[in-house]
Amino acid sequence: MDKFTFLDGLVAPLDRADVDTDQIIPKQFLTSIKRTGYEAGCFAEWRKAPDFVLNQPAYAGAQILLARANFGCGSSREHAPWALRDFGFRAVVAPSFGEIFFNNATKNGVLPVALAEPEVDELFRACAASPSVRLRIDLERQSVTTADGARTFCFNIDPFRKYCLLNGLDEIGLTLRHEDKIRAFEERRRAEVPWNF
Repeated sequence: MDKFTFLDGLVAPLDRADVDTDQIIPKQFLTSIKRTGYEAGCFAEWRKAPDFVLNQPAYAGAQILLARANFGCGSSREHAPWALRDFGFRAVVAPSFGEIFFNNATKNGVLPVALAEPEVDELFRACAASPSVRLRIDLERQSVTTADGARTFCFNIDPFRKYCLLNGLDEIGLTLRHEDKIRAFEERRRAEVPWNF
């Protein structure tokens, strides 16, 4: 997993609440357990509409998705953060998130940033005024700052999730930090109970 430390990115405003994982990545794209190859499926049904925000040239290359409350609700599919990541998003800013989506996102290098609803409203107003809004997200400082530095918003994140994101550690990476101890244990067990091997 790539480290997430600091992101200076273009914002794509998805002005919808209760965006569920079935909308983020429809079921017909769930044909693999690989973590890549889902860009075409990301919001596939909504992208059929020419005026959908992610079809607009102004938002090409956006790395930050701005959304409304309860983003990522619905089923537990881990493919949702995989699809967002493949599409180019490294962070989602919203007032709240589906709990399972939040967990899956942090385990896959996508930072869910929960800001207060009035702060999210302010960012949506800025996006309505200009299609080129950029934000700077600093995970170490747990802050979101406008490109001109005029506004800074703070967010909370569990220290363990923060540590994992800053260091690029998913569950496999966390386990492999103890690879020497695991190998030593396996060798000792092989000597103690060789009939199990």
